Amino acid sequence: MTKTTNNISRRGILKGGAATAAFAAGSTLGAPMIWAQNIKDVTLRQFGTGVSNLNDVATKVKEDLGFTLEMTALDTDSVTQRAATQPNSFDIADIEYFICKKVWAAGNLQAMDTSKIDNYDKIAGTFRSGKLTPTSEIAQGTAPHTVGFTSGPNGTDFVQEESGWMTLIPTIYNADTLGIRPDLIGRPINNWSELLNPEFKGKASILDISSIGIMDMAMVVESMGEYTYPDKGNMTKEEIDLTLGLFTEAKKNGQFRAFWKSFDESVNLMASGEVVIQSMWSPAITAVRAQGIPCIYQPLEEGYRSWGGGLGISAALSGLELEAAYEYINWYLSGWVGGYLMRQGYYSAVPDTSKEFMSADEWGFWYEGKAAEGDILSPTGAKLAGAGEVRDGGSFLDRMGSVVCWNSVMDENQYMVRKWNEFIAA
Repeated sequence: MTKTTNNISRRGILKGGAATAAFAAGSTLGAPMIWAQNIKDVTLRQFGTGVSNLNDVATKVKEDLGFTLEMTALDTDSVTQRAATQPNSFDIADIEYFICKKVWAAGNLQAMDTSKIDNYDKIAGTFRSGKLTPTSEIAQGTAPHTVGFTSGPNGTDFVQEESGWMTLIPTIYNADTLGIRPDLIGRPINNWSELLNPEFKGKASILDISSIGIMDMAMVVESMGEYTYPDKGNMTKEEIDLTLGLFTEAKKNGQFRAFWKSFDESVNLMASGEVVIQSMWSPAITAVRAQGIPCIYQPLEEGYRSWGGGLGISAALSGLELEAAYEYINWYLSGWVGGYLMRQGYYSAVPDTSKEFMSADEWGFWYEGKAAEGDILSPTGAKLAGAGEVRDGGSFLDRMGSVVCWNSVMDENQYMVRKWNEFIAA
């Protein structure tokens, strides 16, 4: 998709001189020449959560590729609803893998040909085989590779092998845990059960996104020794009742200060000190620290809950816009975006290219778990760590190797959502 028959990349054509060369080369390069002339008129509409729908990315797309990327940031539930019901309202869906279970069968996204993805062979094994390392065990829940492939260009199913057709092209992932304010807590926090510790009554928070929140709850329930789930990612009705029952009791006892849907909300709760322990996402930790406020993404003995995100293409997209969408996805995996997002604490699905856009010190700190040699800065230039400091949780292998569950959609999802809403309203 990104190569002409004469092996001149469209990205190269966009960068100036190649356009003249294409014109001189005659009709064999006619299509790329038309593409290059018209690309400035293309606008791709992307939606997703505020985690990765960032203005800096849209600006860089315009600079590097020449077309316009319009981004809309929504909360996770709104993202799911839009992908499932409004296929003509977007061109690119920036969504989490577990959402595929809710939207793929509707046919609103089109299968993507992996032969058109330049760096497909460099995509992390987590998204292809499910294996972090050859000996890794696959965690509970909706692991990305289980919903990452479909049977063909018109597939509405999921297949468990690399079929050449992907539902999403993976972009980022991470190991999530609890965020804490160490200055306000004043003692070590080692377990998920601390979220319900009465010591933090009125100063705890959990996210109000049912498919994610109930997984955090399950981590707490197991940590408390109340119950061990055969599969946290696919609970029975009785297990759902048990889980939400424990948290409803805690809620009625005043344990929670608030419930949040966006990382901005979680940032405000933590930065203000209204909350000292809560479910958090990596950019929220980054944002709190960027204000000069102590905030730790606390490694916990029971392990991490994980998630993965990717880019999908609307089934309604075709022609020049579809070509541009593939070009954008290839650009996304070429390293700049990965480096940007890794400075927020994420992992790139194609780490090799992202490494090229990070300093050796940044790569050592964020990926290898090494002590910083100098200041570690956020994407906006705010200081996040200084010389001698080590990333919370250590290296990529330490963190992702301790993942015990993935964000998930359960067989009893409708029942779970109803019970979740009852919990929020209680």
